[in-house]
Amino acid sequence: MNRDIYQEPLVSRYTSRAMQELFSERYKFTHWRKCWVALAEAQHELGLAAVTAEMVAELKANVDNINFEVAAAKEREIRHDVMAHVYAYGQQCPLAEPIIHLGATSQFVVCNTDLLIQKRALRLIKKALLKVIANLAAFCAAHKDLATLGYTHYQPAQPTTVGKRNTLYIQDVLMDLSYIEQLETQIRARGAKGTVGTQATFIELFNGDHEKVRELDRRVSQKIGFDEAFPVTGQTYPRKLDMKTAETLAGIGASVHKFAVDLRLLSNLKVQEEPFESKQVGSSAMAYKRNPMRSERMTGLARKLMGLPANFAATAANQWFERTLDDSAIRRMDLAQAFLLTDAILKLYINITNDMVVYPKQIERHLREELPFMATEKILMACVERGKSRQEMHEVIREHSVAAGLAVKNRGESNNLLELLAADERVPFDRAELDSLVGNYQQFTGRASMQTTEFLREHVEPVLEKYKDSIEDIDASLSV
Repeated sequence: MNRDIYQEPLVSRYTSRAMQELFSERYKFTHWRKCWVALAEAQHELGLAAVTAEMVAELKANVDNINFEVAAAKEREIRHDVMAHVYAYGQQCPLAEPIIHLGATSQFVVCNTDLLIQKRALRLIKKALLKVIANLAAFCAAHKDLATLGYTHYQPAQPTTVGKRNTLYIQDVLMDLSYIEQLETQIRARGAKGTVGTQATFIELFNGDHEKVRELDRRVSQKIGFDEAFPVTGQTYPRKLDMKTAETLAGIGASVHKFAVDLRLLSNLKVQEEPFESKQVGSSAMAYKRNPMRSERMTGLARKLMGLPANFAATAANQWFERTLDDSAIRRMDLAQAFLLTDAILKLYINITNDMVVYPKQIERHLREELPFMATEKILMACVERGKSRQEMHEVIREHSVAAGLAVKNRGESNNLLELLAADERVPFDRAELDSLVGNYQQFTGRASMQTTEFLREHVEPVLEKYKDSIEDIDASLSV
């Protein structure tokens, strides 16, 4: 690391080596060369006399032998990165030099390579999503019966279970996976479309043979790793695709953000936490602290990711006619960042869900404090069964509920609602009977446990089975 200049923290701190390599200069320029090889090879196969087998062989032999310094020096001279690399490649392939980039525009290598990188980056994202789903599914199954307070407006509400709550996060990620699958069907090669997408130069090279030009487009696309190409393009592939890609990745960011914020709130309640390592320091001043730094980091990175789609929408909307160059600089940054940010937040998601911590006794304490309030409707119905007026009993229970709530808030006392009700002659139950009516926590969770089991069986397990060969252990260790 050069410590004298700015370093991109997405690379130095947060992301996986695999994703970093996909957006590296070596990967990009190697695949530029593979595009030139595919073009020359297809031209030779289709009978273009100017391109010989020996030229193609020479190009193939030097795909990985990139002379970066030569290309960089040439770019400083001519201010054009693609032509600088054409020059550098030609220095190593003197026989093939005359036919490198024959009939192509700069976006032939740039677009096709960008699309290939995105295609492969999405595979990494999909694998990470599947690992998150698998982790959360195991967590949900293990805690499907563990009753816990539900919250609406971040105020105590009817109990749910820890497992059921976490099915909500899985459902979000399953939607993200579905959107990724749809996006994958939209990513096609730009192919060999020529300068403004009309293939005019290729028509000249093949003496007006339209079928050969169409076949050239098809073969080049297949050789660089695609089943098909966009049927029509301008100079670039449609920037609309970039916008949809950014939206899809930002959707993952929203899912992760929701999980991370919830876990931060649960951490404050001391009922569920992210892993905390034995040597980890929570605060420089307060030695006792266990700050949810991973969840906080997820929140910040997801916030950045969710803000990117506007840039891609503006770029797509401002591509005048066949193309304008204001897409180049911003895409160099935002395209890589969108995938790197997604990689970073999913790495954290996996890291946390590998070993989340739950505290059942603390969960029980919160339930015990709130359960008398939760049971008031059940007590009300039981009073009516004993012959009491529903309206009268509602007012009695309301009065004592307000008094118990004020005692908790104003005087820091425990919830004594059941004691107040038992002491009220208008209530037809003693304390033991009221305790029996309140019962255990589980009976207030409705179908939460069964919903969890059904959801995992009917919606999660089929997805995990479908992708069982893609689910693998992913290095989710943190650099810092």
